[in-house]
Amino acid sequence: MRDLILVRGGGDIATGTIWTLRRAGFPVLILESANPSAIRRSVSFCEAVYTGEAEVEGMKCVLAKDEDDARRLLEKDELAVLVDPEGKSIGDLKPAVLVDAILAKKNLGTGKDMAPFVLALGPGFTAGTDCHAVVETMRGHDLARLLTAGSALPNTGTPGLIAGHASDRVIHASCAGVLYNRAEIGDIVKKDRVIAVIRREDGTEEEVKASFTGLLRGLIRNNFPVAKGFKIADIDPRETEYRNCFTISDKARAIGGTVLMAVMEYRKNAHE
Repeated sequence: MRDLILVRGGGDIATGTIWTLRRAGFPVLILESANPSAIRRSVSFCEAVYTGEAEVEGMKCVLAKDEDDARRLLEKDELAVLVDPEGKSIGDLKPAVLVDAILAKKNLGTGKDMAPFVLALGPGFTAGTDCHAVVETMRGHDLARLLTAGSALPNTGTPGLIAGHASDRVIHASCAGVLYNRAEIGDIVKKDRVIAVIRREDGTEEEVKASFTGLLRGLIRNNFPVAKGFKIADIDPRETEYRNCFTISDKARAIGGTVLMAVMEYRKNAHE
């Protein structure tokens, strides 16, 4: 437990970090909300909150019932997720490293005093102020760069360009309501195909249509309540990239590698 790493968030980018740390032999506990909203559910350990367990690239994550159960699972060298969005267990568990991988584009309560070494992914944090280091999450030349001073680039709201598509790759809810899926992750969807419907409080429904023909890489869970503007789906124009729907992305893997490097550097310096 002296090398315990707590990771706040278990979405697809966080999962790349968690998977990498576990492969390197570190005990990891994920802290999540009671209702995770991952779009790329097939590669997100946070799905265990709903299903009891989730597997990504051969690595299994199980849901801990409470803090005591989380300790028991860690002692058995299992990867676990605990519903603890406020991080109440951090003080009791006393992790060596805390990684904020919520990617909310703002700090939701992580502080530099929560662990001997605190890392944060993406914008909303300042290295040296509310964490010890920040990892850049913006695609481009500086993706996965470790910052020991300053902040990551601000969120642009526009996803990376793939085969001529950028902002239209991500679909947002046009109204508030409950989402009901009409397609599955991995489907080839034609332009304007209805991939989901949003049922409003008054019982009327709004169709969610594919913005172009491509591979449905991400889709929020069925029966999930959404607000207007909420991100609900992700389409990849490369129809041949089916495998990508079920494997950790290059971006998540790069960020995970930097987190591992930073943790190893911290341990080396702490032991000198």
